[in-house]
Amino acid sequence: MLRGINDRALMHVEERVLYARNRQPGLKPAVVGGNPITEELAIELRVTAFGTSSCPPRGEWIHTPLIMRPSDQPLGYGLAAPRNGTRSLLAGLQAHIIKWLLFDSRPMTKDNKSMEPPDSYLRPNEDRQEEALWRACSEVIWRCGGGFNAQTEVKVVVALPTSTIYVQHSSTYYQDGITEMLHLFEFKSLEDLQIFLKRYLYLFQSEDGSGSLLLLYACILSRGCENVKKDLDGKLTYLVSTQVEGSLNVTTLVLSGRATPYLHNGVQYVGDEDHYAMPQFGVLSRSPVGLLVWYGNDDNITKNISRQYPGSRLKTPALPIWVTSCSGHYGVLFNTNRELLRNYHAERRFDIHYYTCGGCHILLNVDTRAHEDSVTLRNDDISATPLEKLIHTKWQDAKITWSGPVPFAGDSPN
Repeated sequence: MLRGINDRALMHVEERVLYARNRQPGLKPAVVGGNPITEELAIELRVTAFGTSSCPPRGEWIHTPLIMRPSDQPLGYGLAAPRNGTRSLLAGLQAHIIKWLLFDSRPMTKDNKSMEPPDSYLRPNEDRQEEALWRACSEVIWRCGGGFNAQTEVKVVVALPTSTIYVQHSSTYYQDGITEMLHLFEFKSLEDLQIFLKRYLYLFQSEDGSGSLLLLYACILSRGCENVKKDLDGKLTYLVSTQVEGSLNVTTLVLSGRATPYLHNGVQYVGDEDHYAMPQFGVLSRSPVGLLVWYGNDDNITKNISRQYPGSRLKTPALPIWVTSCSGHYGVLFNTNRELLRNYHAERRFDIHYYTCGGCHILLNVDTRAHEDSVTLRNDDISATPLEKLIHTKWQDAKITWSGPVPFAGDSPN
């Protein structure tokens, strides 16, 4: 097993992000209908997301579109974005893109076998890239509105920018070029939402656009600003933290539809002899996409962060895809075998992919069988790399080997 790779070098093999231009620049329908945003809602939205409306959000939220890598090159299944505070959102979206490409869109035989090699679905053409993107966005937004497991009527909200300014600059509201120009659209069916997002996908993909912010706003509006604040439970006063790659609460909102800071299963009551036990609402149902977290030993990363570790509903999702937060760096781990988490034999030895939106791709082999002739690696093994330590939070005694190119010190983040 390869060793001696420092934390920073391990997590990233970055490349300069080149945003693809729209294939059909003429097909850009104007935004019509909906309701213009009010000053009250614009302020509430900005405060919920960023903590204040009197100064603009960090520029990366205004200038990070949802762009896929070129379809004729490796990693065509991946989003492309520089390292910034949108990564906690984009990693969750990336996991859903992979979910659709690998599992939701694949025709299966009667014995639940794929009709084509799984890796072929990770090489989508441009049409499939676009479909994967609007379907993934639809799933994320629909879940934030209570879809898939709701007992009541579901309603989601998507906000799109127009050319008209509805909220003026003032001492309580600082214009950001997007929020004050939004039109709001409501949907009560997933199919209508998908049709709408497919029609206006160009606004999320535009090279000079704000696709990440539009997706974040749709998640918040669909969940409801007050519900998002309740989800945070006082751990944060707003959703987007000051961490370099963003808040874990954004990731939990994307994965579970709730911006909870608690990663345990179900509800736990916490109190002491001087205080009433108060409920902490964690993950209320098994997630289709999982989450693995390793905090590391960096005080700058862990300062003022309550270390919450995922319960089984996140560690063992319905499909073998996990968003990862490793020392504050976000990525996605995934396996192409649908049966990995359902079949004990499949989980004994398998390959797993690791991908980040910065262009890092690593292939690793995980062997969970007992090895009497090898040293057992645990989370406190100082010679293990951060990514290995994160994988050990799921498969504690696994032997991990690097099957592909290994990052080295020269490959530093942007």
